[in-house]
Amino acid sequence: GDAIGWSLEGQTLEVVLHREPCNEIGSVMLRELEELADYVKAGAGGARALLFYSTTQRGFSAGADLRELYSGMVERRGAGLSRWQMAFEVRDFLDRIHAVFDTFDTAPITTIAVVHGFCFGGGFELALTCDEIIAEKSARFAFPELRLGIIPGFGGIPRLRRDVGNGLIRDLLLSGRSVGAKKALAVGLVSQLVANGEGLPAARGLAAQSGKFDATARRAAKAFIKPLPVAELARERDLFVQLAEGPALLTALKRFVESTELRPYLP
Repeated sequence: GDAIGWSLEGQTLEVVLHREPCNEIGSVMLRELEELADYVKAGAGGARALLFYSTTQRGFSAGADLRELYSGMVERRGAGLSRWQMAFEVRDFLDRIHAVFDTFDTAPITTIAVVHGFCFGGGFELALTCDEIIAEKSARFAFPELRLGIIPGFGGIPRLRRDVGNGLIRDLLLSGRSVGAKKALAVGLVSQLVANGEGLPAARGLAAQSGKFDATARRAAKAFIKPLPVAELARERDLFVQLAEGPALLTALKRFVESTELRPYLP
């Protein structure tokens, strides 16, 4: 596809993110992720593991496609859409994203994300759907959404709280700073820290090992140790839509789009 591709390698379904400049999640990426989610729900071709990795130099994913979001908001306001109509469209997009991410989160197979470079915002939220994150030393994780006047909206806060706790969430969200791979390992965000370029081999080894286990036992174990935080995910969507209706988002998006910084993704 234009944003992702996947192939069945033995018993592992490998998904490559390859949309330049850094796998921004917009309408194109979402459509292709929906196709992947349908394939996973249909049995993933018999795969016993699902592996996400990126081939873009800048990283795993810089998050939501902010340029597409800004142009869409400007276009819709110019067309005279009401705040209620725009909120309805935002809610529809969020519901689609959550349906996809929940599918990956609850898939009855081992799911792994290999992260290098930027893993920000929506990209971080995609990685958090996985059972295990393998981070290369270049990896950096951040939730810069407060700079835009919103909060993470793709399920990041509930999934991160499930995995690591409130202390790290408050620091990431309220400071907007990123944390490196070493700290991510120390707080339990990632399961392995490897040298740059070694993430994919490590993930393939993990997938092969996990694939040896009984499928019924693995499915039961995942349901027990990784429950889906349904109520929190719903509350997060509500708050995101509420904040997105305010003036701060459009102002911040305009500033981002017009930025001449070499690395506008950094908080």
